[in-house]
Amino acid sequence: MNITFLGAAKTVTGSNFLVEAAGKKFLVDCGMYQGKAAQEMENSEEFLFDPQQIDFMLLTHAHIDHSGRIPKLYNEGYRNPIYTHRATMDLCSIMLPDSGHIQETEAEWKNKKRVRAGLDPLPPLYTAEEAAKSLEIFKPVEYDKIIDVADGIQVRFNDAGHMLGSAIIEIWVTENEKTEKIVFTGDLGNNDIPLLDSPTMIDKADYLVMESTYGSRLHMRNDEKANMFLDIVSETLDHGGRVIIPSFAVGRTQEILYEIDKIKETHKDDEEFQRKYEQLMKTPVFVDSPLAISATEIFKKNTDLFEEEIREKLLNGDHPLEFPGLQFTRTADESKALNDSYYPSIIISASGMCDIGRIKHHLKHNLWNPSSTILFVGYQAPGTLGRTIVDGADKVKIFGEEITINARIEYIEGYSGHADQEWLLNFVYSFLEKPKHIFLVHGEEESQEVLKGLIEQNMKIPVTIPEFGEKYEVSEIPKLKDRIEYSQKTEDQFLRLQILEKLDRLKDEINDMSQTVQNKKVSKENSDLEIEELNNKVKKLEEQIKNLIN
Repeated sequence: MNITFLGAAKTVTGSNFLVEAAGKKFLVDCGMYQGKAAQEMENSEEFLFDPQQIDFMLLTHAHIDHSGRIPKLYNEGYRNPIYTHRATMDLCSIMLPDSGHIQETEAEWKNKKRVRAGLDPLPPLYTAEEAAKSLEIFKPVEYDKIIDVADGIQVRFNDAGHMLGSAIIEIWVTENEKTEKIVFTGDLGNNDIPLLDSPTMIDKADYLVMESTYGSRLHMRNDEKANMFLDIVSETLDHGGRVIIPSFAVGRTQEILYEIDKIKETHKDDEEFQRKYEQLMKTPVFVDSPLAISATEIFKKNTDLFEEEIREKLLNGDHPLEFPGLQFTRTADESKALNDSYYPSIIISASGMCDIGRIKHHLKHNLWNPSSTILFVGYQAPGTLGRTIVDGADKVKIFGEEITINARIEYIEGYSGHADQEWLLNFVYSFLEKPKHIFLVHGEEESQEVLKGLIEQNMKIPVTIPEFGEKYEVSEIPKLKDRIEYSQKTEDQFLRLQILEKLDRLKDEINDMSQTVQNKKVSKENSDLEIEELNNKVKKLEEQIKNLIN
């Protein structure tokens, strides 16, 4: 059995693994790169395999960094089954066409600039219609059932507790009269995610491919984050402000709605707490994302996947995704109207990392306002607008306009849909028969190194952190079988992407300097000195550009 790591290798996006076993070739996930503009360009590159030679695909869950290149795969001739949980299929039916619409919109915007520059227009990665067509090959499965997907290969999907329909996939491979089991975790959920059951514990595996997003960090526990949420919201409302929550349309939005509803059951004898809660219940809460609205309907349709306590509430007529003050804004006009007048409210809008979608308009209208709070509740990938804000930037550019950040910036990490270090380790501890070897994927390098050290030190299980494009023969001591076929191409790609990133940074510096020169008021006594300083800065930029070209 061989695995080639073609995504989510020392990064948290682009999940894609090619497995060759029992005479078959199959994929686990086919995700999109998200984050830095240069990294996203990898989405349009050719697959490093022939799509028409893939026998089947296993999809762990619907998030775009795991599913987003399926329409591209389909467009390039792949017509074999994609096995995934039925709820994941439901969510992909709205998320993939939405992604296609985004590709079309971005292509239209970029092509206007290309045409003005005398360049030929480029097609979108895929269209909304093409994304919808790719759903024809999805094959829905249920949790906990072993299914035969090919001669010598059986699989079972288990609840990963990360989002609705997310799965840990067990794969049994029989070749040369020997059966071995490899487990792909996909993204593992927290043990205390609202709405969803905890991740399934797996009893044994020969090999484990495990995510490591929070391998070096711990989340706050559930009761803390609910109280912190209420405090932040209440303080903002007391100052007449507005709370803007950049939220992933699927999963995180529904969890926040549940948390708002659940707060009412705690601290019943605390007068100050009750004041804050009553204030919250009187405050309009807008879910401003068509995708989030559709996803909420899918959540309501799949309530059998909720944890037992919530199912009991539903039987008693208490729906955790409904409460006074909740309003959904479907149209663009309704969304724009939220910023036409300013009054205390909560706006939950996608995207969660702030790079696309309606959230950018809300940030533009609120980041400058010291009365507002921008409350982040999910992971922010490097290179995204969200990460820039969380890391403490003084100013950001949105739609070409420089916005000064005066708003209060908060980040409640405990809302993350990913297991933290403690629960990643607990997942490994839970195996009755420990894996012979673990591959860590879907994490930044620092997180992976910390987690690798803890696993090897405490559990004595060897760990490999694969590079992009590396192909391993899976065994007790994995052998790096090949990286020449892939690595030469990826090195060229990486170099080009690095240059593009540097050019983007230089472009921003040049724009900033241009603004400085235009707005600079040079005094007579200091004119020579100030002009010389500006000239020196320009010369440095010229040198950087020359070095980059050479």
